[in-house]
Amino acid sequence: MKYVSQNICGMLGISCYIIVDTFFISVAAGTDGITVLNLVLPVYSLIFAIGSMIGVGSATRYAILKGQGKENADRYFSNAVFWIIGISIPFILTGIFAPDKVLRVMGADAGIMALGQDYTRIFLLFTPFFMLNFVFSAFVRNDKAPTLAMVGTMTGSLMNVIFDYIFMFPMGMGLKGAALATAASPIASILICSIHFLQKKNTVRFVMKKPDAWMLVQSCQLGVPAFIGEISSGITTALFNFLILGLVGNVGVAAYGVIANLSLIFICIFDGIAQGAQPLVSRYYGQGKPDACRKLMRLGIGTAFIFGILIVLGVWAFTDPMIALFNSEQSLEMAEYAHTGLRMYVFGFLVAGFNIVGTGYLSATGNAKTSFLASISRGFVAIAVFSILLSRIFGLEGVWCSFAASEAVTAVITAWALGRNGRFHECMGRGG
Repeated sequence: MKYVSQNICGMLGISCYIIVDTFFISVAAGTDGITVLNLVLPVYSLIFAIGSMIGVGSATRYAILKGQGKENADRYFSNAVFWIIGISIPFILTGIFAPDKVLRVMGADAGIMALGQDYTRIFLLFTPFFMLNFVFSAFVRNDKAPTLAMVGTMTGSLMNVIFDYIFMFPMGMGLKGAALATAASPIASILICSIHFLQKKNTVRFVMKKPDAWMLVQSCQLGVPAFIGEISSGITTALFNFLILGLVGNVGVAAYGVIANLSLIFICIFDGIAQGAQPLVSRYYGQGKPDACRKLMRLGIGTAFIFGILIVLGVWAFTDPMIALFNSEQSLEMAEYAHTGLRMYVFGFLVAGFNIVGTGYLSATGNAKTSFLASISRGFVAIAVFSILLSRIFGLEGVWCSFAASEAVTAVITAWALGRNGRFHECMGRGG
């Protein structure tokens, strides 16, 4: 439970800086600033998804192999670092030469492109740090130092908030300042996590061998739920942006920007539960202790369900104050869209926690195929089908309720996958 609670605290730290970042942008640049942020959120999600897949997947392989006493476990850390550096290069080149094209592809008009070009360029240039942050925190957490990983995450979030204010207001840098502050966050987190590698209790070793593609594939297989957890919000945001632009225009996208940023907070809570339990689940699985694995799964799913109920109740009780935080221009149209949308959208979190924790458990116990099936439904297939179908039938309200519909369908698949996993554990226990 200590691992889970500490990781939730760390993810809530991320949530705090998301909220503060969005608030400062709304004050400095109004609804257009929020529109810029929401249009580039899918790119952020792609960067975070790749880093999370490689980082969490490699650390999971490391924990399983360490539990089994395998000597090649140490290679997974250095392999992850090398591959992330290489994968970051296209993002950096895009930031240097074509940030405006990124915004155009995401649906920005000329005014939004002019406003968001520098913001997009800056955060793309810092892609390696965003990705490496997932690797460092995941390995530190799996090497029995969850407190330090949490401190690293919280420190990064705090630095973001502090630099947000300094760069955007006293220094008057606007959106460029927001991008620089966001870039400072992973650097601070990596520096804090690096302390672990200087301590005697550290068991993670950096191995100077050339990158191994097969080790990367093995890592990514177990990192798929983490990838889907990050990329699903980006895909949902991109798809919703295009649908909403066609229905009501930029104001609707700004309203969805409020919803999307609040939903990232809720997703962070569930990710915190899943990632906090992962090191213990992987260790027990590697040691052949299925009963301990199942106990952690039940605890995680129960905790996620409680948080889901609290999220729904909290949003319905404080809908308008939440929206007002990001509506510095006091746009009645934006407030109306966001009010209806947030209250409909939030019902998806009653089952989203079950899906995130469930697929994370499947990955932590080496069930890459079933984990992938449940994850791909949640992150790609179901949300695409329901958002397009329901928006054509019900318009904007159909967009808002498609998230809950897709999570409900995915919950059925996740429950089936966990049932299969449970039967495997029973056989494993009898075999032991």
